[in-house]
Amino acid sequence: MAANHEIPSYLTPHEIGPWGVYLEQIDRVTPHLGNLSRWVETLKRPKRVLIVDVPIERDDGTIAHFEGYRVQHNTSRGPGKGGVRFHQDVTLSEVMALSAWMTVKNAAVNVPYGGAKGGIRVDPKTLSNGELQRMTRRYTSEINIIIGPNKDIPAPDVNTNEKIMAWMMDTYSMNQGSTASGVVTGKPISLGGSLGRHEATGRGVFVVGCEAAAKRGLDIKGARVAVQGFGNVGGIAARLFAEAGAKVVAVQDHVTTVVRESGIDVPALLKYVAETGSVAGFGGAERINDRSEFWSVDCDILIPAALEQQINAANANKIRAKIILEGANGPTTPEADDILHDKGVLIVPDVIANAGGVTVSYFEWVQDFSSFFWTEDEINQRLTRIMREAFTAVWQLAEEKNVSLRTAAFIVACTRVLRAREMRGLYP
Repeated sequence: MAANHEIPSYLTPHEIGPWGVYLEQIDRVTPHLGNLSRWVETLKRPKRVLIVDVPIERDDGTIAHFEGYRVQHNTSRGPGKGGVRFHQDVTLSEVMALSAWMTVKNAAVNVPYGGAKGGIRVDPKTLSNGELQRMTRRYTSEINIIIGPNKDIPAPDVNTNEKIMAWMMDTYSMNQGSTASGVVTGKPISLGGSLGRHEATGRGVFVVGCEAAAKRGLDIKGARVAVQGFGNVGGIAARLFAEAGAKVVAVQDHVTTVVRESGIDVPALLKYVAETGSVAGFGGAERINDRSEFWSVDCDILIPAALEQQINAANANKIRAKIILEGANGPTTPEADDILHDKGVLIVPDVIANAGGVTVSYFEWVQDFSSFFWTEDEINQRLTRIMREAFTAVWQLAEEKNVSLRTAAFIVACTRVLRAREMRGLYP
């Protein structure tokens, strides 16, 4: 696959990683772009890649250095938008792919943003609170030259939260000499955060899940749901499905897998995880030691809400779900896509399924600019409307062109991005 593309010198052609998955997705959508395909190379090259050194003084007086990234993939439709993740396995290829998927996601739900993403190669569990704050603030200072309320707006992602966003906002504001609440989203409510933001991604997964189930004639009440990842996305989605009458029969996190055929008590599990940090040891379900067995759990709806490339050629044939809702970014490889399509599994792609977070981030950004804040009911109603409209448009196009929902979502999004690129032209 790498041979078919001009790979940038800063990636290894034979180990291209998640960026290679994204490139293959672009190849699949290109034949559907008509005259706009002359601009498709725009999508295969990030606009801007920033790699920074993040040095801090540890609590014991030693100096530690961490590798940080901020990638702006495309800003034809508006400022860059995308999260920041702190994880020991973060790579440039991963951040590039995530920034590109943000471009597609924002265009798919038609919010006026481009795509961006950031990350630091670090296991935050190894840092004290003071070290975490110093690292966050130094990273923010290093990327300060390319972020801003009208340039690029970071948000929480894996292992980052509203506390991290508060530090980022404060650091940027101190460097600017005035408070700039709109520089990040996912902030605490007291600093200009939005009601509904914490639950937004999981709620979006639930909303499109209900739409997909209706299309497939599946009643949510009594439907069996399996969730990989029980954090902000998977945990919220599981709770909402359970409240709607579904049975959450399996949950896998970074430590282990727990199952209960009659349904797990989701509120009890959420409380347990909040106290212990993992589903391990939860008394209301049976533990499975072999992680790979999670994929063969008998369920109607599968929600991968952890990291990318979790569903691949090795485990796709094991999956027994009727519907997959991609709560994570890029959890399914193209090879697994094909296997699951042949099995008749409906995949609601990440660029639609988990777009609730960036949609409410957009609401937060708008509220910060106007200094006028909406009620949580207003936010949830607007989120639900946007998610349903986006899903319906993608579903109709998929049926019209006889393509997968992922390809249809990419057609919708890439058409919007490349049309904007064409209208703007090239400068100078």
